[in-house]
Amino acid sequence: MKKIKWWACRVALGCLFAPLNLLAQVNTPNTANGLTLEQCIELALKNQPAVQQALIDEEIGEREINIGLAGWMPQLNAQYNFQHYLKMPVTFFPNDAGVPTPRTIGVANTSTLQLQANQTLYSNDVLLASRAARFIRLQDDQNTQNVKISTVVNVSKAFYDILLTQEQLRILAEAIVRQEKQQKDALAQYENGIVDKTDYQRATISLRNTLSDRKRTQESIKSKTAFLKELLGYQPETGLQLAFERNKMEQNILADTTEALNFANRVEFQQLQTQKQLQNLNVTYYRWGFLPTVSAFLNYNIVNQNNEFSEVFKQTFPNSLVGLSVGLPIFQGTRRIQNLRRAQLQNQRLEVGIANTKNIINTEYQEALANYKSDLNEYNTTKSNVAVAEDVYRIIKLQYDEGIKTYLEVITAETDLRTTQLNYFNSLYRLLASKLDLQRAQGTINVN
Repeated sequence: MKKIKWWACRVALGCLFAPLNLLAQVNTPNTANGLTLEQCIELALKNQPAVQQALIDEEIGEREINIGLAGWMPQLNAQYNFQHYLKMPVTFFPNDAGVPTPRTIGVANTSTLQLQANQTLYSNDVLLASRAARFIRLQDDQNTQNVKISTVVNVSKAFYDILLTQEQLRILAEAIVRQEKQQKDALAQYENGIVDKTDYQRATISLRNTLSDRKRTQESIKSKTAFLKELLGYQPETGLQLAFERNKMEQNILADTTEALNFANRVEFQQLQTQKQLQNLNVTYYRWGFLPTVSAFLNYNIVNQNNEFSEVFKQTFPNSLVGLSVGLPIFQGTRRIQNLRRAQLQNQRLEVGIANTKNIINTEYQEALANYKSDLNEYNTTKSNVAVAEDVYRIIKLQYDEGIKTYLEVITAETDLRTTQLNYFNSLYRLLASKLDLQRAQGTINVN
Protein backbone atom coordinates (compact mmCIF):
# COMPACT_ATOMS: atom_id res chain seq x y z
CA MET A 1 0.00 0.00 0.00
CA LYS A 2 2.90 2.39 0.80
CA LYS A 3 4.39 1.76 -2.66
CA ILE A 4 1.02 2.41 -4.29
CA LYS A 5 0.60 5.67 -2.37
CA TRP A 6 4.13 6.78 -3.28
CA TRP A 7 3.50 5.99 -6.93
CA ALA A 8 0.21 7.90 -6.85
CA CYS A 9 1.95 10.93 -5.30
CA ARG A 10 4.62 10.89 -8.00
CA VAL A 11 1.97 10.74 -10.72
CA ALA A 12 0.06 13.63 -9.15
CA LEU A 13 3.19 15.75 -8.81
CA GLY A 14 4.19 14.92 -12.36
CA CYS A 15 0.81 16.05 -13.66
CA LEU A 16 1.04 19.21 -11.55
CA PHE A 17 4.49 20.31 -12.75
CA ALA A 18 4.28 18.98 -16.33
CA PRO A 19 2.87 22.28 -17.72
CA LEU A 20 5.67 24.19 -15.98
CA ASN A 21 8.32 21.89 -17.41
CA LEU A 22 6.79 22.20 -20.87
CA LEU A 23 6.76 26.01 -20.55
CA ALA A 24 10.41 26.01 -19.53
CA GLN A 25 11.29 23.90 -22.55
CA VAL A 26 9.43 26.28 -24.85
CA ASN A 27 10.99 29.46 -23.41
CA THR A 28 14.55 28.13 -23.33
CA PRO A 29 16.20 28.22 -26.76
CA ASN A 30 17.79 24.97 -27.85
CA THR A 31 21.41 25.76 -28.64
CA ALA A 32 22.74 22.19 -28.53
CA ASN A 33 23.14 22.19 -32.31
CA GLY A 34 24.58 25.71 -32.40
CA LEU A 35 23.20 29.24 -32.52
CA THR A 36 21.35 30.43 -35.59
CA LEU A 37 21.64 34.00 -36.82
CA GLU A 38 18.26 34.86 -35.31
CA GLN A 39 19.32 33.50 -31.93
CA CYS A 40 22.61 35.42 -32.09
CA ILE A 41 20.74 38.66 -32.80
CA GLU A 42 18.29 37.96 -29.96
CA LEU A 43 21.14 37.33 -27.52
CA ALA A 44 23.01 40.43 -28.66
CA LEU A 45 19.95 42.67 -28.22
CA LYS A 46 19.67 41.41 -24.63
CA ASN A 47 23.31 41.12 -23.58
CA GLN A 48 25.27 43.59 -25.72
CA PRO A 49 26.77 46.22 -23.37
CA ALA A 50 26.01 49.05 -25.80
CA VAL A 51 22.32 48.04 -25.91
CA GLN A 52 22.17 47.72 -22.13
CA GLN A 53 23.75 51.16 -21.75
CA ALA A 54 21.20 52.63 -24.17
CA LEU A 55 18.35 51.11 -22.14
CA ILE A 56 19.87 52.51 -18.95
CA ASP A 57 20.11 55.90 -20.67
CA GLU A 58 16.36 55.67 -21.28
CA GLU A 59 15.78 55.14 -17.57
CA ILE A 60 18.12 58.03 -16.76
CA GLY A 61 16.19 60.22 -19.20
CA GLU A 62 12.92 59.26 -17.50
CA ARG A 63 14.35 60.29 -14.12
CA GLU A 64 15.52 63.61 -15.58
CA ILE A 65 12.00 64.22 -16.92
CA ASN A 66 10.55 63.51 -13.49
CA ILE A 67 13.09 65.88 -11.94
CA GLY A 68 11.94 68.65 -14.27
CA LEU A 69 8.24 67.93 -13.70
CA ALA A 70 8.71 67.88 -9.94
CA GLY A 71 8.46 71.68 -10.05
CA TRP A 72 4.68 71.36 -10.50
CA MET A 73 4.41 69.45 -7.23
CA PRO A 74 3.97 71.26 -3.87
CA GLN A 75 7.31 72.08 -2.28
CA LEU A 76 7.46 71.58 1.48
CA ASN A 77 10.35 72.97 3.51
CA ALA A 78 11.22 73.18 7.17
CA GLN A 79 13.77 75.45 8.83
CA TYR A 80 14.78 75.78 12.46
CA ASN A 81 16.72 78.66 14.03
CA PHE A 82 17.88 79.21 17.61
CA GLN A 83 19.56 82.46 18.54
CA HIS A 84 21.02 83.85 21.74
CA TYR A 85 21.99 87.48 22.15
CA LEU A 86 25.38 87.97 23.77
CA LYS A 87 24.47 91.65 24.07
CA MET A 88 20.89 92.78 23.66
CA PRO A 89 20.10 95.30 20.89
CA VAL A 90 19.22 98.85 21.87
CA THR A 91 16.81 101.31 20.28
CA PHE A 92 15.70 104.82 21.13
CA PHE A 93 12.22 105.75 22.31
CA PRO A 94 11.10 109.26 23.36
CA ASN A 95 10.47 109.77 27.07
CA ASP A 96 7.74 111.90 28.61
CA ALA A 97 9.66 115.02 27.72
CA GLY A 98 10.10 113.89 24.11
CA VAL A 99 13.81 113.23 24.49
CA PRO A 100 15.04 110.01 22.75
CA THR A 101 16.07 107.54 25.40
CA PRO A 102 17.96 104.24 24.69
CA ARG A 103 16.12 101.12 25.74
CA THR A 104 16.83 97.39 25.43
CA ILE A 105 14.23 95.44 23.43
CA GLY A 106 13.59 91.75 22.74
CA VAL A 107 14.59 88.68 24.70
CA ALA A 108 17.93 86.92 24.95
CA ASN A 109 16.84 83.51 23.61
CA THR A 110 14.62 82.85 20.59
CA SER A 111 13.68 79.49 19.05
CA THR A 112 11.93 79.49 15.66
CA LEU A 113 10.60 76.51 13.69
CA GLN A 114 9.33 77.50 10.25
CA LEU A 115 7.19 75.26 8.03
CA GLN A 116 6.68 76.50 4.48
CA ALA A 117 4.55 75.12 1.63
CA ASN A 118 5.01 76.52 -1.87
CA GLN A 119 2.96 75.72 -4.98
CA THR A 120 4.10 76.88 -8.41
CA LEU A 121 1.21 78.26 -10.45
CA TYR A 122 3.23 79.29 -13.48
CA SER A 123 6.91 79.00 -14.33
CA ASN A 124 8.58 79.19 -17.72
CA ASP A 125 11.19 76.62 -16.62
CA VAL A 126 8.64 74.06 -15.45
CA LEU A 127 6.47 74.66 -18.51
CA LEU A 128 9.47 73.90 -20.75
CA ALA A 129 10.09 70.65 -18.85
CA SER A 130 6.45 69.64 -19.35
CA ARG A 131 6.42 70.34 -23.08
CA ALA A 132 9.82 68.72 -23.69
CA ALA A 133 9.07 65.49 -21.80
CA ARG A 134 7.64 63.51 -24.73
CA PHE A 135 10.42 64.63 -27.07
CA ILE A 136 13.10 63.60 -24.58
CA ARG A 137 11.48 60.16 -24.28
CA LEU A 138 11.33 59.92 -28.06
CA GLN A 139 14.97 60.98 -28.36
CA ASP A 140 16.12 58.33 -25.88
CA ASP A 141 14.06 55.66 -27.66
CA GLN A 142 15.53 56.66 -31.03
CA ASN A 143 19.03 56.44 -29.60
CA THR A 144 18.27 52.89 -28.41
CA GLN A 145 16.88 52.00 -31.84
CA ASN A 146 20.05 53.30 -33.49
CA VAL A 147 22.25 51.20 -31.19
CA LYS A 148 20.10 48.12 -31.84
CA ILE A 149 20.30 48.60 -35.61
CA SER A 150 24.08 48.82 -35.43
CA THR A 151 24.11 45.69 -33.26
CA VAL A 152 21.98 43.73 -35.73
CA VAL A 153 24.21 44.72 -38.65
CA ASN A 154 27.46 44.01 -36.80
CA VAL A 155 26.29 40.66 -35.43
CA SER A 156 25.00 39.57 -38.84
CA LYS A 157 28.26 40.48 -40.56
CA ALA A 158 30.35 38.78 -37.87
CA PHE A 159 28.14 35.68 -38.13
CA TYR A 160 28.51 35.56 -41.93
CA ASP A 161 32.25 36.16 -41.65
CA ILE A 162 32.71 33.12 -39.40
CA LEU A 163 30.60 30.96 -41.71
CA LEU A 164 32.65 32.12 -44.68
CA THR A 165 35.84 31.16 -42.87
CA GLN A 166 34.39 27.76 -41.99
CA GLU A 167 33.53 27.20 -45.64
CA GLN A 168 37.06 28.21 -46.58
CA LEU A 169 38.38 25.58 -44.17
CA ARG A 170 36.12 22.98 -45.75
CA ILE A 171 37.31 23.87 -49.25
CA LEU A 172 40.95 23.79 -48.15
CA ALA A 173 40.38 20.41 -46.49
CA GLU A 174 38.96 19.01 -49.75
CA ALA A 175 41.90 20.49 -51.66
CA ILE A 176 44.37 18.90 -49.23
CA VAL A 177 42.77 15.49 -49.76
CA ARG A 178 43.09 15.89 -53.54
CA GLN A 179 46.66 17.16 -53.33
CA GLU A 180 47.76 14.39 -50.98
CA LYS A 181 46.43 11.85 -53.48
CA GLN A 182 48.17 13.69 -56.31
CA GLN A 183 51.43 13.70 -54.35
CA LYS A 184 51.20 9.95 -53.76
CA ASP A 185 50.40 9.32 -57.44
CA ALA A 186 53.30 11.53 -58.55
CA LEU A 187 55.66 9.75 -56.16
CA ALA A 188 54.54 6.33 -57.41
CA GLN A 189 55.02 7.38 -61.04
CA TYR A 190 58.46 8.80 -60.24
CA GLU A 191 59.52 5.62 -58.42
CA ASN A 192 58.33 3.55 -61.39
CA GLY A 193 60.32 5.73 -63.77
CA ILE A 194 57.29 7.01 -65.65
CA VAL A 195 57.94 10.72 -64.91
CA ASP A 196 60.79 12.70 -63.45
CA LYS A 197 60.78 14.03 -59.89
CA THR A 198 59.55 17.53 -60.81
CA ASP A 199 55.91 16.40 -60.73
CA TYR A 200 56.37 15.07 -57.20
CA GLN A 201 58.16 18.27 -56.17
CA ARG A 202 55.41 20.46 -57.61
CA ALA A 203 52.80 18.38 -55.80
CA THR A 204 54.72 18.79 -52.55
CA ILE A 205 54.99 22.58 -52.97
CA SER A 206 51.29 22.88 -53.76
CA LEU A 207 50.33 20.74 -50.75
CA ARG A 208 52.54 22.74 -48.38
CA ASN A 209 51.07 26.02 -49.59
CA THR A 210 47.55 24.73 -49.04
CA LEU A 211 48.45 23.46 -45.56
CA SER A 212 49.83 26.91 -44.77
CA ASP A 213 46.61 28.53 -46.00
CA ARG A 214 44.57 26.22 -43.78
CA LYS A 215 46.68 27.08 -40.73
CA ARG A 216 46.26 30.80 -41.35
CA THR A 217 42.52 30.37 -41.79
CA GLN A 218 42.23 28.29 -38.60
CA GLU A 219 43.97 31.02 -36.62
CA SER A 220 41.83 33.78 -38.12
CA ILE A 221 38.61 32.06 -37.12
CA LYS A 222 39.64 32.33 -33.46
CA SER A 223 39.78 36.11 -33.56
CA LYS A 224 36.52 36.29 -35.51
CA THR A 225 34.80 34.07 -32.97
CA ALA A 226 36.12 36.25 -30.14
CA PHE A 227 34.68 39.32 -31.87
CA LEU A 228 31.27 37.68 -32.20
CA LYS A 229 31.38 36.70 -28.52
CA GLU A 230 32.05 40.33 -27.69
CA LEU A 231 29.00 41.41 -29.69
CA LEU A 232 26.85 38.75 -28.01
CA GLY A 233 28.03 39.71 -24.53
CA TYR A 234 29.57 36.25 -24.03
CA GLN A 235 32.36 35.57 -21.58
CA PRO A 236 35.68 34.76 -23.32
CA GLU A 237 35.82 31.26 -21.84
CA THR A 238 32.29 30.40 -23.03
CA GLY A 239 32.10 28.05 -26.00
CA LEU A 240 30.31 29.17 -29.13
CA GLN A 241 28.82 26.95 -31.81
CA LEU A 242 27.02 28.30 -34.87
CA ALA A 243 24.36 26.62 -36.96
CA PHE A 244 23.44 27.59 -40.49
CA GLU A 245 22.04 26.24 -43.70
CA ARG A 246 23.83 27.24 -46.88
CA ASN A 247 20.65 26.98 -48.93
CA LYS A 248 18.84 29.25 -46.49
CA MET A 249 21.64 31.79 -46.75
CA GLU A 250 21.48 31.70 -50.53
CA GLN A 251 17.71 32.19 -50.41
CA ASN A 252 18.21 35.27 -48.25
CA ILE A 253 20.31 37.25 -50.73
CA LEU A 254 17.57 39.12 -52.59
CA ALA A 255 16.64 42.70 -51.64
CA ASP A 256 14.09 45.13 -53.01
CA THR A 257 16.08 47.54 -55.17
CA THR A 258 12.96 49.27 -56.53
CA GLU A 259 11.88 50.73 -53.19
CA ALA A 260 12.16 54.51 -53.19
CA LEU A 261 14.36 56.11 -50.57
CA ASN A 262 12.34 57.58 -47.69
CA PHE A 263 14.41 59.79 -45.39
CA ALA A 264 11.85 59.46 -42.61
CA ASN A 265 12.69 55.75 -42.27
CA ARG A 266 16.25 56.51 -41.18
CA VAL A 267 16.62 56.75 -37.41
CA GLU A 268 19.40 59.33 -37.82
CA PHE A 269 16.96 61.62 -39.64
CA GLN A 270 14.31 60.98 -36.99
CA GLN A 271 16.79 61.96 -34.29
CA LEU A 272 17.48 65.27 -36.02
CA GLN A 273 13.74 65.93 -36.32
CA THR A 274 13.36 65.33 -32.59
CA GLN A 275 16.28 67.67 -31.86
CA LYS A 276 14.52 70.26 -34.03
CA GLN A 277 11.38 69.98 -31.91
CA LEU A 278 13.40 70.43 -28.72
CA GLN A 279 15.24 73.39 -30.21
CA ASN A 280 11.94 75.02 -31.15
CA LEU A 281 10.89 74.67 -27.52
CA ASN A 282 14.11 76.42 -26.45
CA VAL A 283 13.34 79.32 -28.78
CA THR A 284 9.84 79.60 -27.31
CA TYR A 285 11.28 79.38 -23.80
CA TYR A 286 13.59 82.36 -24.30
CA ARG A 287 10.92 84.28 -26.21
CA TRP A 288 8.59 83.96 -23.21
CA GLY A 289 11.35 84.79 -20.74
CA PHE A 290 9.67 88.10 -19.80
CA LEU A 291 6.67 86.32 -18.25
CA PRO A 292 6.53 86.29 -14.45
CA THR A 293 6.87 83.32 -12.13
CA VAL A 294 3.76 82.92 -9.99
CA SER A 295 3.49 80.78 -6.87
CA ALA A 296 1.33 80.53 -3.75
CA PHE A 297 2.83 79.95 -0.33
CA LEU A 298 1.78 79.11 3.18
CA ASN A 299 4.05 79.65 6.19
CA TYR A 300 3.56 78.45 9.76
CA ASN A 301 6.04 79.52 12.44
CA ILE A 302 6.43 78.19 15.96
CA VAL A 303 8.30 80.76 18.07
CA ASN A 304 9.60 80.30 21.61
CA GLN A 305 11.17 83.22 23.49
CA ASN A 306 12.55 83.84 26.95
CA ASN A 307 15.46 85.57 28.62
CA GLU A 308 16.28 82.41 30.55
CA PHE A 309 17.58 79.48 28.54
CA SER A 310 15.80 76.93 30.72
CA GLU A 311 12.47 78.70 30.21
CA VAL A 312 12.62 79.04 26.41
CA PHE A 313 10.31 76.16 25.43
CA LYS A 314 7.73 76.72 28.18
CA GLN A 315 5.79 79.30 26.23
CA THR A 316 5.00 79.24 22.48
CA PHE A 317 3.98 82.14 20.22
CA PRO A 318 2.84 80.60 16.86
CA ASN A 319 2.04 82.65 13.77
CA SER A 320 1.06 81.82 10.18
CA LEU A 321 0.52 83.56 6.88
CA VAL A 322 -0.57 82.82 3.33
CA GLY A 323 0.32 84.76 0.24
CA LEU A 324 0.97 84.98 -3.49
CA SER A 325 4.44 85.54 -4.92
CA VAL A 326 5.04 87.05 -8.35
CA GLY A 327 8.54 87.39 -9.75
CA LEU A 328 8.90 89.58 -12.85
CA PRO A 329 12.22 89.95 -14.71
CA ILE A 330 12.43 93.59 -15.79
CA PHE A 331 15.98 94.06 -17.06
CA GLN A 332 18.68 91.42 -17.23
CA GLY A 333 21.38 93.22 -19.15
CA THR A 334 20.08 91.90 -22.54
CA ARG A 335 20.66 88.30 -21.35
CA ARG A 336 17.21 87.13 -22.46
CA ILE A 337 17.63 88.69 -25.92
CA GLN A 338 21.09 87.16 -26.35
CA ASN A 339 19.81 83.73 -25.28
CA LEU A 340 16.91 84.03 -27.70
CA ARG A 341 19.19 84.98 -30.58
CA ARG A 342 21.57 82.13 -29.75
CA ALA A 343 18.68 79.63 -29.71
CA GLN A 344 17.48 80.92 -33.10
CA LEU A 345 20.97 80.53 -34.56
CA GLN A 346 21.22 77.01 -33.16
CA ASN A 347 17.88 76.29 -34.82
CA GLN A 348 19.21 77.53 -38.16
CA ARG A 349 22.35 75.45 -37.74
CA LEU A 350 20.20 72.37 -37.08
CA GLU A 351 18.20 73.02 -40.27
CA VAL A 352 21.46 73.09 -42.23
CA GLY A 353 22.45 69.83 -40.55
CA ILE A 354 19.13 68.23 -41.55
CA ALA A 355 19.64 69.23 -45.19
CA ASN A 356 23.19 67.90 -45.12
CA THR A 357 22.03 64.65 -43.52
CA LYS A 358 19.63 64.13 -46.40
CA ASN A 359 22.53 64.39 -48.82
CA ILE A 360 24.60 61.98 -46.72
CA ILE A 361 21.74 59.47 -46.52
CA ASN A 362 21.17 59.69 -50.27
CA THR A 363 24.89 59.10 -50.91
CA GLU A 364 24.90 56.12 -48.55
CA TYR A 365 21.84 54.70 -50.28
CA GLN A 366 23.25 55.11 -53.79
CA GLU A 367 26.57 53.58 -52.73
CA ALA A 368 24.89 50.67 -50.95
CA LEU A 369 22.58 50.07 -53.94
CA ALA A 370 25.50 50.08 -56.38
CA ASN A 371 27.53 47.72 -54.18
CA TYR A 372 24.60 45.35 -53.82
CA LYS A 373 23.93 45.20 -57.56
CA SER A 374 27.60 44.63 -58.40
CA ASP A 375 27.96 42.02 -55.63
CA LEU A 376 24.84 40.24 -56.87
CA ASN A 377 26.26 40.10 -60.38
CA GLU A 378 29.59 38.83 -59.05
CA TYR A 379 27.81 36.19 -56.98
CA ASN A 380 25.92 34.88 -60.00
CA THR A 381 29.13 34.83 -62.02
CA THR A 382 31.19 32.98 -59.41
CA LYS A 383 28.38 30.52 -58.79
CA SER A 384 28.33 29.51 -62.44
CA ASN A 385 32.15 29.43 -62.54
CA VAL A 386 32.29 26.79 -59.80
CA ALA A 387 30.53 24.19 -61.93
CA VAL A 388 32.79 25.00 -64.91
CA ALA A 389 35.98 24.79 -62.79
CA GLU A 390 34.91 21.44 -61.33
CA ASP A 391 34.30 20.07 -64.85
CA VAL A 392 37.63 21.42 -66.14
CA TYR A 393 39.56 19.86 -63.26
CA ARG A 394 37.82 16.52 -63.72
CA ILE A 395 38.62 16.39 -67.46
CA ILE A 396 42.27 17.50 -67.09
CA LYS A 397 42.82 15.01 -64.26
CA LEU A 398 41.50 12.20 -66.45
CA GLN A 399 43.70 13.34 -69.35
CA TYR A 400 46.74 13.48 -67.07
CA ASP A 401 46.06 9.94 -65.89
CA GLU A 402 45.99 8.92 -69.56
CA GLY A 403 49.27 10.74 -70.17
CA ILE A 404 47.75 13.46 -72.37
CA LYS A 405 48.13 16.46 -70.08
CA THR A 406 51.13 17.54 -68.00
CA TYR A 407 51.11 17.69 -64.23
CA LEU A 408 51.51 21.47 -64.35
CA GLU A 409 48.12 21.69 -66.06
CA VAL A 410 46.62 19.56 -63.26
CA ILE A 411 48.03 21.90 -60.62
CA THR A 412 46.72 24.90 -62.53
CA ALA A 413 43.24 23.38 -62.86
CA GLU A 414 43.19 22.39 -59.18
CA THR A 415 44.27 25.91 -58.15
CA ASP A 416 41.61 27.43 -60.39
CA LEU A 417 38.99 25.17 -58.79
CA ARG A 418 40.00 26.12 -55.25
CA THR A 419 40.17 29.81 -56.14
CA THR A 420 36.78 29.69 -57.81
CA GLN A 421 35.20 27.98 -54.81
CA LEU A 422 36.72 30.53 -52.44
CA ASN A 423 35.62 33.39 -54.68
CA TYR A 424 32.10 32.00 -54.62
CA PHE A 425 31.85 32.10 -50.83
CA ASN A 426 33.61 35.47 -50.69
CA SER A 427 31.05 36.87 -53.10
CA LEU A 428 28.22 35.31 -51.06
CA TYR A 429 29.51 36.98 -47.90
CA ARG A 430 29.96 40.34 -49.63
CA LEU A 431 26.47 40.07 -51.09
CA LEU A 432 24.89 39.36 -47.69
CA ALA A 433 26.89 42.20 -46.14
CA SER A 434 25.96 44.63 -48.91
CA LYS A 435 22.31 43.64 -48.50
CA LEU A 436 22.54 44.62 -44.83
CA ASP A 437 24.12 47.93 -45.78
CA LEU A 438 21.35 48.53 -48.32
CA GLN A 439 18.62 47.76 -45.78
CA ARG A 440 20.29 50.04 -43.28
CA ALA A 441 20.51 52.82 -45.87
CA GLN A 442 16.83 52.32 -46.66
CA GLY A 443 15.95 52.27 -42.96
CA THR A 444 14.14 48.93 -43.24
CA ILE A 445 16.00 46.95 -40.55
CA ASN A 446 13.44 46.00 -37.91
CA VAL A 447 14.72 45.63 -34.34
CA ASN A 448 11.37 45.49 -32.52
